[in-house]
Amino acid sequence: MRSAFLLAAAAAPLASGIRIIQSNDDGWAEINARTLFNSLTAAGNQVVLSGPAENQSGTGSSDATPKTVDSDGCQYSSCPANAPATSANTTDPRLNYVNSYPVTSIKRGISTTGPALWSGAAPQLAVTGPNVGSNVDLQAFFSGTIGAAVYAAHTAGIPALAFSGKSGDPTAWNVSPVPIHSKVYADLALNLTTTIVNSGTPYLPADVFLNVNFGEVTDSKCNSASQFKFIATRVTTGLLSGRDAEVCGSTRLPWEADVSQFRSGCFVSVSVGDAADKTTADAARQKVVYDKLRPILSCL
Repeated sequence: MRSAFLLAAAAAPLASGIRIIQSNDDGWAEINARTLFNSLTAAGNQVVLSGPAENQSGTGSSDATPKTVDSDGCQYSSCPANAPATSANTTDPRLNYVNSYPVTSIKRGISTTGPALWSGAAPQLAVTGPNVGSNVDLQAFFSGTIGAAVYAAHTAGIPALAFSGKSGDPTAWNVSPVPIHSKVYADLALNLTTTIVNSGTPYLPADVFLNVNFGEVTDSKCNSASQFKFIATRVTTGLLSGRDAEVCGSTRLPWEADVSQFRSGCFVSVSVGDAADKTTADAARQKVVYDKLRPILSCL
């Protein structure tokens, strides 16, 4: 691995499928991101990962010029000391690091790395995560995983999905066997992503992102994607806001923290976020999204 990430490889043609730019805030070599990359790719998509060289959790929408890697190298020895500020896996140019923040990483992936591998074409969808740990309610303002998704949706105009999971700790890409939570979260993220793609373009309304939080996974509980239910939720509680889109007979959606964090059972909260301010989107845009997700949504 240490010798596999020294310099960027030449661009190579990719398989057919929609063009997806992927990032996260836990680092390009974290196993959750790599497991989802493999799942999305196996499903026929053209995925390019552009993530930070190090764990950048909690950096929100920070953005800065990438710097040469320091004497410690990249996380999990995934690049050597004093490596270039941006580079790629020498055997797979789809896997890229940027020694800066998540927003900087996805920005480079959107503007430079992805188009170089897609013959100049732009990404059609942005996917971030799955984050190690949940990102609900006020956490959305500080999450680098959400910051990267919001940059894609609000600044670059690319529909974006931000995935986070309650279980697990930061783990190297090459641990064996792959942790069960990484597998389950990748399966759930692929399910939702495929549902959005199959719904047709535009994949999402303008200037929204999906904040998706997966509940806890253990060896004995909620240990397969088939056990989970996708629930339409809100980023914020909505006590002082207007009504939501009608889902399951109600125009007040449940709070995402209650569904994915505190409720007993195997649940995924799916909130339609406003990419301009990282809060809950209006009812009209919620309705468009939840109509697309109708095949997989459940009621509490």
